[in-house]
Amino acid sequence: MRHLVALSLSAFAIAAWADSVGTLREFAREVKSARAAFTQTVTSPDGVKKKVSSGQFEFARPNRFRFVYTKPFEQQIVADGQKVWLYDVDLNQVTVRPIGQALGATPAALLAGSSMDKDFELSALPEKDGLDWAQALPRNKEGSIQAIHIGFKGSTLAALEIVDAFGQRSMLRFSALESNPKIADDVFRFTPPKGVDLIEQ
Repeated sequence: MRHLVALSLSAFAIAAWADSVGTLREFAREVKSARAAFTQTVTSPDGVKKKVSSGQFEFARPNRFRFVYTKPFEQQIVADGQKVWLYDVDLNQVTVRPIGQALGATPAALLAGSSMDKDFELSALPEKDGLDWAQALPRNKEGSIQAIHIGFKGSTLAALEIVDAFGQRSMLRFSALESNPKIADDVFRFTPPKGVDLIEQ
């Protein structure tokens, strides 16, 4: 009887893991826009040094998003579908790149892009911290990102962890997430402020 219970629990766990990939696919299919607050914790490869920042993000498929960091430093990352703009307020500098060069196999492409299966190899991970996790491995192995882990609470996006090629981890935890809100087009338009240094790549 114990063996049957253990086998049943194992089968349930495997099914739950597999469901995390299904949840990710459903999120990509059903959620056309979203907004949320986030807290980002960056941990060094040795697991000791940590940097914490926070802000708001919004996206609308395909390929439009806006990350606004408010603490500890102000920074904006805006994609209008054609270009990606990075505005560093402290440096008074704006960097702009074509979206095809900037996105690639990145978390932004995973959340707001339209070619998830083309850019990533998806698999399920065990439940952790009360969340169901899916893993996305970039098919292009030459990029700076090694893996992306996506955590769901039920069907709600709750966390995103990025592991880079050097072993640094960036964990974003989302709160107050709204699915499919109406977001004005001008939210994803960026006009460089007067006097900033503009760097086009």
